Amino acid sequence: MLHCNALLAKNFVYIQAISVIRHVFKIKIGKNIKVKHKAATAPITDALLDGSKTLFPEYSYSGKLRPFPRKPRITTLPDSIGTPDYWEHGKPISELQSRGIGQIRVLNSEEIKGMKLAGKLGREVLDVAAKMVKVGVTCEEIDDAVFKACMDRECYPSPLNYRGFPKSCCTSVNEVICHGIPDQRPLQDGDILNIDITVYKNGFHGDLNETFLVGNVDEAGRKLVEASYESLRRAIEQVKPGAKYRDIGGVIQKYINSCGFSVVRSYCGHGINQLFHTAPSVPHYAKNKAIGIMKPGHCFTIEPMIKRGRLER
Repeated sequence: MLHCNALLAKNFVYIQAISVIRHVFKIKIGKNIKVKHKAATAPITDALLDGSKTLFPEYSYSGKLRPFPRKPRITTLPDSIGTPDYWEHGKPISELQSRGIGQIRVLNSEEIKGMKLAGKLGREVLDVAAKMVKVGVTCEEIDDAVFKACMDRECYPSPLNYRGFPKSCCTSVNEVICHGIPDQRPLQDGDILNIDITVYKNGFHGDLNETFLVGNVDEAGRKLVEASYESLRRAIEQVKPGAKYRDIGGVIQKYINSCGFSVVRSYCGHGINQLFHTAPSVPHYAKNKAIGIMKPGHCFTIEPMIKRGRLER
């Protein structure tokens, strides 16, 4: 297990880097999978559960992984749970209203306390999920545990109904880059699983994740995970007031390319506070055009997603 969360506080300057690793075994990234969520709630049959029949036979898959059925989205919550603005309709209104502004918010001391609490609770929830990772457990069972852990701590699982996302966490297995939807596929010996947790507490989002080796992962898979983690560690070392956000990607790519892997460019790190996703953007590849200089009170994620194979074009 690799711990992929870091809170940095140096020289009384608070800059938060909630750091994440994603892993993918694709050699080439093609079009993204976009399917209607209701399709995945089709009647469950033995063929679907044992993997001999797929929910989306017309899709051209890049690997061996196939979607399994899942339960419908949770639509009721205890009254004590504070919810973000997208809980009922799926549209993050405040986030959409901030688009195009580009200004990086500087959090005050009270807001930083709110972020620390959200991060602490998120870590506790992720620890609950971590204890469940073993061969035979389904990602949906992990998601059920994540939801319960959030309710026990009176916080909201931020992914739930964010732009229609149907579950409380993201579980990305093997060739899934990120944002995988938990379903009823049992984890298999040799899988690599990333669990991405974000919780919403008192108006703040805390985002973190961890990557797990399920059973006996081969040497190539272990090296991929280790290189991803090391690239993250090196990126965190760059976090300090005055540093340029665009320089983080160069540090990550230089190390990853030296290991024979490449960086996924389709997704990047992001600002986080009262908004789930906001400025700045933090690309993980070199020669990017990200804008912004790090300042005390900035809060953002670093999320290197690394793959085997040639550089994505």
